Amino acid sequence: MKKIMVLPGDGVGPEIIGEALKILDFLIKVDNLPISYDFGDIGGIAIDKYGIPIKEDILQECKNSGAVLLGAVGGPKWDTTEPGKPRPEDALLKVRKELGLFANLRPVKIYKPLIDASTLRQEVIEGVDIIVFRELTGGIYFGKKERISSKNDEYAYDTEIYHKYEIERIVRLAFKTAKLRKNKITSVDKANILESSRLWRETVNEIHKKEFSDVELSHMYVDNASMQLIRNPKQFDVIVTTNMFGDILSDEAAMISGSIGMLPSASLRDDNLGMYEPVHGSAPDICGTGKANPIAQILSLSMLLRFSFGFEKQAENIEKGVNEVLADGYRTADIYSKGTRLVTTSEMGDLILNSLKSMY
Repeated sequence: MKKIMVLPGDGVGPEIIGEALKILDFLIKVDNLPISYDFGDIGGIAIDKYGIPIKEDILQECKNSGAVLLGAVGGPKWDTTEPGKPRPEDALLKVRKELGLFANLRPVKIYKPLIDASTLRQEVIEGVDIIVFRELTGGIYFGKKERISSKNDEYAYDTEIYHKYEIERIVRLAFKTAKLRKNKITSVDKANILESSRLWRETVNEIHKKEFSDVELSHMYVDNASMQLIRNPKQFDVIVTTNMFGDILSDEAAMISGSIGMLPSASLRDDNLGMYEPVHGSAPDICGTGKANPIAQILSLSMLLRFSFGFEKQAENIEKGVNEVLADGYRTADIYSKGTRLVTTSEMGDLILNSLKSMY
């Protein structure tokens, strides 16, 4: 039996998780899939209940599972600048580190029915199909950080640190994926300024020369990459970059698709264990209104079935269901436009489920 640890989290997390589980429950039943799942608290809700963003027993359950399905964490209620006070996001960093999830994959694909939802012109984005590989357990998010106050001054610092092995493993995975796609890869850094980026670039070049010389490699500074993603996104296929740069660039790339509510992500390690979550946050401003888009969560489930459990047919069927519903003109509030049909979070989940049912 394959087990999923489900972490609904905060804000719209429980709402969109519920829609993904509708799909999962149907597939378990109709295809007799050997999958079970359990629930745990993470983020702000865990802080409220236990004083910490994730309990050790829930973390252990994640380690013992075949995959983790996450909703979202955080919200204004738990925002704090007080040193040492727990934040919901601390749980994400802990899960990623403790589970060794070093590779964050964020696909950015244009759905034809949504091409007008983007703020970019159709001729700029039509045909865009990018996957961003973000290193997830190193870099500035995990380096030493401190805030210091004195009578005359107050300052803070965050340390960017990368070990060569951390760079090697994410870069190898990105190169392997590039060989299965268009055989090209762009490595993004800030090697003209940062020493950590110089090590990054040197390591990328070394691996390229020794192991993947047949793959087309280009380097790009992060400031130029952020501009090029908007100017000409079709030039990219596979992007590999550091933790912080990947966080920023993948959110920017998400808007090419028209809404961050459309994009799933997978955080993986060397074996099949992974954590799957939407790229978007907890959106507390629309919590409980029925406006949240569940598609990114549902597509995250599709990635889970594919990468962690190897259920390719079911993953493809979910993606087909999403495409069919969008082609029929149904939209949640974030992707709604004149001439389309506005639906709620649960209605969108039902529509995708019904599309799936029609395939059986």
